[in-house]
Amino acid sequence: MNTDSQALMKSIIQRVATGPDLSKDIDFEEAKGGMQAILRGEIDDVQSAIFLIALRMKRETMEENEGILAAILAESDKQTVNVKDLVDLGDPYSGYNRSIPISSFLPAVLAELGLPTVIHGLDAVTPKFGLTHRHIAQALGLSVDHSTADAKARLEDKSIGWSYIDQASYCQGLHNIVSLRDLIVKRTVVNTVETLIGPLRGKKTHSILGYVHKPYPPIYADLVKASGMDTALLIRGVEGGVIPSLRQKGLMISYESNVEKSRVDIEPASLGIEQDMRAISFPAELNVQNDIPALAEYTVRLGKAALSGEKGMFYDGLVLSASLIMWHTKKADSLVEAAELVRAALDSKKVLERLK
Repeated sequence: MNTDSQALMKSIIQRVATGPDLSKDIDFEEAKGGMQAILRGEIDDVQSAIFLIALRMKRETMEENEGILAAILAESDKQTVNVKDLVDLGDPYSGYNRSIPISSFLPAVLAELGLPTVIHGLDAVTPKFGLTHRHIAQALGLSVDHSTADAKARLEDKSIGWSYIDQASYCQGLHNIVSLRDLIVKRTVVNTVETLIGPLRGKKTHSILGYVHKPYPPIYADLVKASGMDTALLIRGVEGGVIPSLRQKGLMISYESNVEKSRVDIEPASLGIEQDMRAISFPAELNVQNDIPALAEYTVRLGKAALSGEKGMFYDGLVLSASLIMWHTKKADSLVEAAELVRAALDSKKVLERLK
């Protein structure tokens, strides 16, 4: 046992876990050191849980958030991909428990449009224990255990251009505490920062993130900068993901570094999208408690139909989200132009060839 790590964690807990009025903030280096000790298995589960819960209860500072992120980055395997622009899709790792994750098929669409894209996640984690991108990739018959080197090769292969990569492959220490996080039940700082690790980086890397609560965009933008990625697009999406509502006006905020460059209300009708529902709900007879494989298979059927040019909510969800990303990454001058490019790619059915 590392006695220095033990002493640091004891000192941190003594300060952050002293109640709503007396708890003290810790600095960047302490947050980084404490989290690294947890990731290396140097701190027992009880103290690790207290550390994460106490930070959340007193509310993490930006310095603490950045320290936690820096610790995870330091313990992660990273690869540089030989592509000009790389899109990093940061959907919530806890998945979806009410609606179909259209975003699982977004990387293949963006790859066909000339934007290599990586999507990442894990099997299941608190608080939702929902349908995840790993489940969808498994239902597609794809490998879900690529190394970062394998994922890099897929991204550089122009006939594929996208990859799923699992947290267990690029940060085993973080994946090792999934069961502890499940026991904690509630969200912690890890839920906030884990989508920002970006184990694969291009010459320019674009972080695409969903959010629900209004205070989060500037927080995420600062964390994207701290992570070393170049731009951020924050989309107010369904279940905190990157697919906006298909029925009503939403908001997206575009950042370069952490400087806000544009704030746009997304009007689906302006892109020719007319839907009565905001998202595709799970079939009434299926739920995430008992039917994950069936839900994944159902999603795959809908996704493949959309990639075959079949019009509907899944198709429109891909058009809407991909258009935002094409506009943000300057691959199209307007959202209308971007939507035309996305529809042409879907109608060509060429995206289907990338599901390998």
